[in-house]
Amino acid sequence: MKIQHRHTAGATGASIPTVWVFADQLNRARGALAGRSPGECRVLFVESEALISSRRWHRQRLHLVLSAMAHFAAELRAEGFEVDHRRACTLSRGLQDHIDEYRAPHIIAMEPTSWDGRAMLERLGVELLRNDLFLCHYDDFAGWAAGRKRLTMEDFYRWQRQRLRVLIDEGVDGSEPVGGKWNFDHDNREPPPSDGRAWPLIERFELDDIDRAVLDRLPVTTFGAEPDAAWPVTRAQAMSRLREFVDHGLALFGPHEDAMLAAEWKLAHSVLSSSMNLGLLHPAEVVAAAESAFRRGAAPLNSVEGFIRQVIGWREYVWGVYWLWMPEYRKRNALAATRAVPPAFTGHARTEMACVSSVIRHVHDHGFAHHIERLMVLGNLALTAGVDPGAMTAWMHASFVDGAEWVMLPNVIGMALFADGGMMATKPYASGGAYINKMSDSCKSCRFDPKQRTGPDACPYTTLYWDFLARNADTLATNHRLARPLAAMRRLSDLPAVRSRAVEILDRLDNGTL
Repeated sequence: MKIQHRHTAGATGASIPTVWVFADQLNRARGALAGRSPGECRVLFVESEALISSRRWHRQRLHLVLSAMAHFAAELRAEGFEVDHRRACTLSRGLQDHIDEYRAPHIIAMEPTSWDGRAMLERLGVELLRNDLFLCHYDDFAGWAAGRKRLTMEDFYRWQRQRLRVLIDEGVDGSEPVGGKWNFDHDNREPPPSDGRAWPLIERFELDDIDRAVLDRLPVTTFGAEPDAAWPVTRAQAMSRLREFVDHGLALFGPHEDAMLAAEWKLAHSVLSSSMNLGLLHPAEVVAAAESAFRRGAAPLNSVEGFIRQVIGWREYVWGVYWLWMPEYRKRNALAATRAVPPAFTGHARTEMACVSSVIRHVHDHGFAHHIERLMVLGNLALTAGVDPGAMTAWMHASFVDGAEWVMLPNVIGMALFADGGMMATKPYASGGAYINKMSDSCKSCRFDPKQRTGPDACPYTTLYWDFLARNADTLATNHRLARPLAAMRRLSDLPAVRSRAVEILDRLDNGTL
């Protein structure tokens, strides 16, 4: 099926190569399109029916990907490129149909962001160019990691700062961090403010004819709220969102980046991840804009450093370990977790847990929840309940507008669910209700008490935290960071009652009545 197709005069011969562009490579200045002019190549986009039907996608997620790809195809046509934008049963079938129609002699593509995608293109004989949508290619990351007894994001982040010359003062050795410290985490862990302040708003872009055409062909199996033009589908929109964040959100970002508010789905977070993950923004320009704001006095160091650490530290680290540990990594399940994703997450049941209810509402309405909501509400409950890591990864991949396999596998398997046994995180990120009570406003309106671990009013997070430690005590015994929590668990006089209450909670979580 052709989405839209136009022959450009003089460009229909079989002599010019085809550049195959994937939906997360939408950047004119990068990859195989960099430096090319109309007439030097034709451009192929393929929508895969198999991928579209492979899972229950959030409506805004699927719309964003398909619309951004269609907009980029239209921009290339307007520039004068010959573009073949088609839908096929699979990506490989779409390529073969293109080759058959155009007698295309040579196919060129940027390396895909997924392991399976790269393997497919190698199998199909496509010429691959180095992926340059990140600041550290995975080969360079592997070189950094070689010989290290343990990989830590902090070590990688400092290496990135030094080699990229980001927030560096030219000291005696030319590598002094601005402000004398590498990170300002201690300034960025404040609980949510209770003063009712207003948080930065984001521009809503207009849905155009391309958006509406995409919406008309979305499958009925999608879930979530209708797209409200919050997510950039063009580079111009993404650049506008970047300027908007730097001007209005960056200064406020740091102190409350870990805070959670039921009525605020993003607080001062940048919401730039979807644009970077589609290629509409390059991390280099995002980092440059943030550092420039600090240098001219428009944003404080703790906010700028914390944001830059997310981009050149955590994001690039996740990208690197994905390639370093794949393909075996996706099968990791060190805690032998087998529970299904809770109906309260998937929208098939409501929940009395106020924190879960508010985060899932954010996901439903926006296809988004910020990093602490993902880790300490969704991930924490999935970890302590024993949710299967593969199922949780698939659900999060489909539910978030910035989802991608390279993002979700390390974040879910390694960070949230500790399914890799400690390859990525030094301890499981499990906590009781006390953390959520400190960092959110949900507990005030919740029927469950974060201080109780037994009885009908016990917070499920508190009960399941202690049950998680007891259930996995043998597996976690060698983790020195858990020595004190495990010792405290063994001293609980009511541990049998806690574990009995945990059985009730898990049953109710499974059947959607919690």
